[in-house]
Amino acid sequence: MVNRHRHFFILMLCVLSVSASCQKPGAPNDGSKTSPTAPLTSRLSQLLAKGIMFGHQDDLAYGYNWKYVPGNSDVKLVTGDYPAVIGWELGHLELGAAVSLDSVPFSFMKEKIIWSSKMGLITTLSWHPDNPLTGKSAWDAAPGTVRSVLPGGGKYALYTHWLDRLSDFFLSLKDEQGQPIPVMFRPYHELTGSWFWWGESLCSQDEFRQLWTMTVNYLKKRGVNNLLYVYSTAEFRSVEHFLQRYPGDELVDLIGFDSYQRNDPAVDSSFFKSMKRQLNELCSIARTHGKIPALTETGYEAVPSANWWTGTLWPLISDLPISYVLVWRNAGLLPSGKYHYYTPYQGDVSERDFVDYYNLPNTLFGKDVSY
Repeated sequence: MVNRHRHFFILMLCVLSVSASCQKPGAPNDGSKTSPTAPLTSRLSQLLAKGIMFGHQDDLAYGYNWKYVPGNSDVKLVTGDYPAVIGWELGHLELGAAVSLDSVPFSFMKEKIIWSSKMGLITTLSWHPDNPLTGKSAWDAAPGTVRSVLPGGGKYALYTHWLDRLSDFFLSLKDEQGQPIPVMFRPYHELTGSWFWWGESLCSQDEFRQLWTMTVNYLKKRGVNNLLYVYSTAEFRSVEHFLQRYPGDELVDLIGFDSYQRNDPAVDSSFFKSMKRQLNELCSIARTHGKIPALTETGYEAVPSANWWTGTLWPLISDLPISYVLVWRNAGLLPSGKYHYYTPYQGDVSERDFVDYYNLPNTLFGKDVSY
């Protein structure tokens, strides 16, 4: 078999450029060798020179036709290996609930984050907080919500209480030696869209930057120092559009964006063209600002294209210094009778192609990043 760690010369040139720029001071943790995030920052830079990590949301909790089977993973069932990056969702933690909005118990999530850290896998956490102004879900895109949670706003006290609950969870992430486990935290994602209450048509650019700054500073004051912050947009029109609400280099560690395949790539190339432009612009921004770039969410629901992994996804990212690509969750059978999944199951139409993707020399899975 081809050596999975052979580097392409063009990729190495890009990686060295980004890795060098990522070392400049001014990041949230100031590059301190004693910071709990320093080992993760170092690993991300090192792995960037090795290849592109594959990530999957809720991978250890449930899959196409199973839930909470110890050691299970749809990715592992198909490839024999875990993803390098495991994504989890914190929505409803702010409410004091025992389970996330995706019905994952937070106690289970914590257990798996600790296990992942021990194995050398990397954790990324998203957060869909309920709308604090209306009491409805994160998708209740009510204007004025962001303003209401800023200092002086009517929901500021409630929102800081929510941040207290997040802080308690982050602070509880400790390894067997009692040391903080560093994780990536991706709040207020898809901000260039307007389907969440923090979306771009629902608050001003300054209000969004205030929200981000307040969140980071509040968590720090509570003693949370094990987070790498990920600024993650939805699709964006240009470099300028991506940076319109950017809170500043000192408040961001990684940058990325979310975009999904919607149409058959065999007959519609618009996704590929749009993604290629955005990925190139993302890497350009990363070089300029000294940040690590990632494709923070993507996928093709039910993966109906038999060669999507090697025919679409890999050509999009293979020549770029992308840290990781994360596809969304395998929720299995929905009440509607439809199966909802983003990585193949055994016997799926794209299973063989996914194995081919796994065997590519520069795709990184669990065994490639484990200790």
